[in-house]
Amino acid sequence: MTDKIPSRGLYIITDHTQPDEQIVDTTLAALQAGASIVQLRLKGERALSSDAELLAQKLLICCQQHQALFIVNDNPELAQRIGADGVHLGEDDGNILDARNRLGNMAVIGVSCYNSIERALQAQREGADYVAFGRFFPSTSKPDAQSADSDMLADAQSCINVPIVAIGGITPDNGAQLLTAGADYLAVIEGVYGQDNPYQAARNYLNLFK
Repeated sequence: MTDKIPSRGLYIITDHTQPDEQIVDTTLAALQAGASIVQLRLKGERALSSDAELLAQKLLICCQQHQALFIVNDNPELAQRIGADGVHLGEDDGNILDARNRLGNMAVIGVSCYNSIERALQAQREGADYVAFGRFFPSTSKPDAQSADSDMLADAQSCINVPIVAIGGITPDNGAQLLTAGADYLAVIEGVYGQDNPYQAARNYLNLFK
């Protein structure tokens, strides 16, 4: 297992529909609660705006202050410019080798594998530091994402040697079954960024790891 990231924990992904100030405030609260990884996820024109880099820099500082990792979604160039800890790649976001060449051997590179163990094995062979499966439950953030199930997690755990991230509709009520099945990380968007008290929301997830 890679030693670049903690072996398990809470992985929060920013809600790209929220204003920058709210994203920063919510992220900070979740970090104070104990979140291990933050991913900046921006979509459309917002991802290409000059404000995206400023937001990324603010979140990176928050993560550094709380000994958490800061990951940029889809954009190795932005990750390199601000000195992020790494990048997360989806199916259409380029390949691991190019990202590794750009960001260096110490960068954390994660890959979305949806419901495909074969894709995860390929990513592992190519040097991914973690793999992500999901969605596992109905999700307001990714309603059309491919579905996965807990049985697949158990199969993945038997052959994947890097941390496994579960994502998609995960709540404090259903997250425990994914950890039992083999997930190392629970990744959430709405479960933290959509809550009135993000600190307590993050704590509710973290209690599942005890």
